[in-house]
Amino acid sequence: MTRVLFMPLLQIPSGHHHAADCIQQQLKQDAQHFDCEKVEILSHCYGSFESIISNLYLYAIHKTPHIYSWLYKTSAVQGTHNKSYFLYEKLFLNKVLRILNQKEPSIVFCTHALPSYLLNQLKAKQLWSGLVVNVYTDYFINDLWGIKHIDYHFVPSVHVKKKLIHEGINANKILVTGIPVHPVFTEATPSLKKKQSYKVLISGGNLGAGSIEKFLRRLNLDGAIHYYVLCGKNKQLYDRIQRVHHPLIQAVPYIDAKEKMNELYDQCDAIVTKPGGVTITECLWKRLPIFVYEALPGQEEYNLHYLDREALVIPLDWQESTGNLEEIILKQLKKHKHDIAKRAAGFHQDIESRDIPYLVKQILSASS
Repeated sequence: MTRVLFMPLLQIPSGHHHAADCIQQQLKQDAQHFDCEKVEILSHCYGSFESIISNLYLYAIHKTPHIYSWLYKTSAVQGTHNKSYFLYEKLFLNKVLRILNQKEPSIVFCTHALPSYLLNQLKAKQLWSGLVVNVYTDYFINDLWGIKHIDYHFVPSVHVKKKLIHEGINANKILVTGIPVHPVFTEATPSLKKKQSYKVLISGGNLGAGSIEKFLRRLNLDGAIHYYVLCGKNKQLYDRIQRVHHPLIQAVPYIDAKEKMNELYDQCDAIVTKPGGVTITECLWKRLPIFVYEALPGQEEYNLHYLDREALVIPLDWQESTGNLEEIILKQLKKHKHDIAKRAAGFHQDIESRDIPYLVKQILSASS
């Protein structure tokens, strides 16, 4: 029996959990028996204190975004992975070591930077010697991630692989898996014929976060586009959109089934979203044109820098523009739909063709 431990952070349904769940689900479906468990270290170590931190984080990104952005930039993206975070070590190091000794995993997947940092430190101090894999859920690596003593790296792109090689990591230890998403999303959306009206998905992530309602009010609705608004678990947003009863705007509640979400992708011609790693990755696989209407402070800002530079998304500067927003979307959609699909296809040429269960078995075999 192969014991597999996943370590995300916070219980918010973020990309860290999605990546962990995706890998876990694939391993469980494999013929080889994997005993998988997910431990969110903050709630495991400090109980209800996790909900306080989660609420503070959500408050900061929505109420004081400029302050949070500055704090994130100054503390986590200075470009060095040699920093020591003594407070984190004081709070978590011994507790995480206790978890590892209790669970005795054959392999640990870190889908958040903090668990990765802590396991990297445990290995550096020779307090633990197990097998660790970093699974990056953004298109860049912040300074908190443990690097030097991590055994393998599942990276989102060749760009990140080159960065790690530059930092001295053996290229054979770096696998370009893309950000892990459910396999159901890895087939492109069927190409749609030219038509009079389009369907566009608007997403604010699982929490329905962001400026969705302001964005909707800026649209000049004339029937050319029918909008489906993913409200996630934000029931208030869902109810407010429902009360408007606009024939061209349909609120969609939280979708748990991946197959149902995939069907919705296949029905749409484009998506308007934030640059969260998992949603962007799903849409790149689907070859959907991606319009970015907002980036939350922190990781999403840096995702957007990369995605825009690689021409994988179309930023919408809608808050500064006075033009007809729907016309802008239509113009860009008609002009760039096929080019964007080609760039997305090119992006995926560098992704591992071997599935994650195969890669995990290869890693375990090489380390035995």
